[in-house]
Amino acid sequence: MDTHSDLHRKLAKIQAVALLVLSCVVQCGCQISTTNTEPTKEPNCVDNSTVFTRILDGLLDGYDNRLRPGLGENVTEIKTNIFVTSFGPVSDTEMEYTIDVFFRQSWKDERLRFKGPMEMLPLNNLLASNIWTPDTFFLNGKKSIAHNMTTPNKLLRLRDNGILLYTMRLTISAECPMQLEDFPMDAHACPLKFGSYAYPVSEVVYTWTEGHAKSVVVAEDGSRLNQYHLLGQTAGTEDIYTSRGQYTVMMAHFYLKRKIGYFVIQTYMPCFMTVILSQVSFWLNRESVPARTVFGVTTVLTMTTLSISARNSLPKVAYATAMDWFIAVCYAFVFSALIEFATVNYFTKRSWAWDGKKALEAQHPKKRDPMVLSKKPNNVCSAGVNYTPNLTKDVSIATISNMTSVQLRGSESRMIDPKKTYNSVSKIDKMSRIVFPVLFGTFNLVYWATYLNREPVVKGAINPT
Repeated sequence: MDTHSDLHRKLAKIQAVALLVLSCVVQCGCQISTTNTEPTKEPNCVDNSTVFTRILDGLLDGYDNRLRPGLGENVTEIKTNIFVTSFGPVSDTEMEYTIDVFFRQSWKDERLRFKGPMEMLPLNNLLASNIWTPDTFFLNGKKSIAHNMTTPNKLLRLRDNGILLYTMRLTISAECPMQLEDFPMDAHACPLKFGSYAYPVSEVVYTWTEGHAKSVVVAEDGSRLNQYHLLGQTAGTEDIYTSRGQYTVMMAHFYLKRKIGYFVIQTYMPCFMTVILSQVSFWLNRESVPARTVFGVTTVLTMTTLSISARNSLPKVAYATAMDWFIAVCYAFVFSALIEFATVNYFTKRSWAWDGKKALEAQHPKKRDPMVLSKKPNNVCSAGVNYTPNLTKDVSIATISNMTSVQLRGSESRMIDPKKTYNSVSKIDKMSRIVFPVLFGTFNLVYWATYLNREPVVKGAINPT
């Protein structure tokens, strides 16, 4: 009897174990193992998708997506981080920049806890419309695009403890206030500001997921900038106060330094060469009026064209930039060269007219005497054609005529002032050949030493808090 009762007990235990294993298979859809020493695999009895569907239906049953998590109990904390896939371009005229990011948000919703065979449920964007999501907006965004090709670029992950990860791909055009006093040796801090539109800090608080140092990351090949160097980025927070309460604003700053190479080639070098070309006229004769006029007028018009083209790439700011100062000084040098030629030409006309009158007065009476003297022997000879010519008298008259002409030429050369000749060099030109290059070289030395050696002032940046 005892042996029979023991047998019944063992059979009962075996049946209980079999029922327990069968219930686990039905609920979890896992493979069961036989009572042999080596386990064998069996096909899934229940599809995993059916289990997930039941879990989701249970989660959304009675769920109200109009209410934030922890309403009336605690503050909802939204953890965020940003991965920048593409930065640029930057528009100086519009003072804005374009950025392509993966924007990630994470928060905890106790109503979405579940128990299942997996710790995390990978979901698509369809569930996001059925649950509560943060009302995040970009304060300085001008235009934002959520990518929807071929499907909405959104990702949703749900953990069994109710923590959600919500990621979306965005292209944002944001404002970048620029101070262009140091243009084109300037630097800027372009901000990206975002926060909750409706919930104050008493209901929703934003924080960085991995702290200020690692929450904003830019891809190594993410820069799409032609005129700037992307020096780095920082993250911080700021509290703003409105009539509706206090709000937390998340701020990420991207630091940019302008590349000067393009402006050296397109603006600085042409201005430099134009000033040098204007100073070439100092080495021309002051009587070369057409040549020096062409130099002066052409260089002035060239500087005017360069100044206009340089301003086309900038917004219409009311202050002068570093390039404006350089162009203005170059324009002053070119215009001064033209005024210098006008001054020299004015004095050249006065001295030439006086010298010419003096020379004519000195030459006119002297040219008549040798002609009269030279005609006398000819007249005598012509008058006495029928008589025998007096050879001795003719020779003496010719000798006297030659001596008189030599004396007249010598006196004529002595009366004309050798210092006031037609091709004389003006003292103003001689002085300008030294003063103009020295002043322009000094200006360039001071200009480039001032702007290249000092650290550019980045306005608008804040320290991480």
